Amino acid sequence: MTFRSYRKRALIALLIAIATATGPMSAIAAPADSKRAQAEAVRAQIAELDDKIEMASEDYNDAQIAYQAVTVKLAKTERRLADLSTRQKSLEKRLSVRAGEMYRKGPLGTLDLLFGATTFEEFVTAWDLLKSMNEQDAGAVAAIKTTKAEMAKTRAELKRQQAEAKKHRDVMLARKRSIEQQLAERKRRLAGLEDEIERLEAEERERERRAWTPPPDLGDPVRAPRGSVVQIAMSKLGAPYRWGAGGPDAFDCSGFTMWVYAQVGVSLPHSSRAQYGCGERVSRANLRPGDLVFFGRSRIHHVGIYVGGNRYIHAPHTGDVVRISSLDRADYVGACRP
Repeated sequence: MTFRSYRKRALIALLIAIATATGPMSAIAAPADSKRAQAEAVRAQIAELDDKIEMASEDYNDAQIAYQAVTVKLAKTERRLADLSTRQKSLEKRLSVRAGEMYRKGPLGTLDLLFGATTFEEFVTAWDLLKSMNEQDAGAVAAIKTTKAEMAKTRAELKRQQAEAKKHRDVMLARKRSIEQQLAERKRRLAGLEDEIERLEAEERERERRAWTPPPDLGDPVRAPRGSVVQIAMSKLGAPYRWGAGGPDAFDCSGFTMWVYAQVGVSLPHSSRAQYGCGERVSRANLRPGDLVFFGRSRIHHVGIYVGGNRYIHAPHTGDVVRISSLDRADYVGACRP
């Protein structure tokens, strides 16, 4: 190649770069770009709220478990107190009846009543037995009263704990519901932004379709293609898109091309617009596997790697994964060979 032809090609490439950077809409960001930035910010808020709602849900679950546990303990304590009260009443009634009978009729009046006694000695024995039974029942009643007093204290403490647990549970539930409301509002806003982006993109595509002119033929680049990067790129098929990510497990569009080329010792900036200036321009007719391909409407905003067959591999957008797509896009800008 002569110096004159090389200079001519370089001048054409420079003019294209200037035209791309200073097109009629470059001074002002395209409306869709502004909406995309808003949508990306809302997605980040949604991701943060997703984490918060998960933590709030677990906090509420823990609080509910604590409330249920103390409620079960309180219920058992109250059942035990009710059983003790029933037993106490039964013993007190039996003791009262027996004692009243003994002291109302007296020893002589109950001679024939007590155990069918026919002698005084038999009566005395029966009388002593009744007294002993009364004393045992009275002791049992006293023990029950002591136990009931202790359990009443326990019940009061459990009621206090239950009230505290309920209060904490209610606070956790209110926090969870508040985050859920925020999350629902952000999702509604995102849906509205996505609808607006779709409308603006359709309008931009139509404007570009009307204004599009084919790029000049730049000839075959001097630099050899880097076809080896294609297999490296293919190894990441299915890796998730994540805004700002540069690998090795997640990528945004320029982070993906940057990481792939880094594996063959070529350093690229983490920006699709900056990468457009990192190599020789390549006409679409002269594309080879490994060339970087760029897209944009008013300005470049996406990059991928040409794999041949009018297809390219790229990290598309949030919610998608690294995949292969057709190069037939209305917003195709051009290509370069790093």
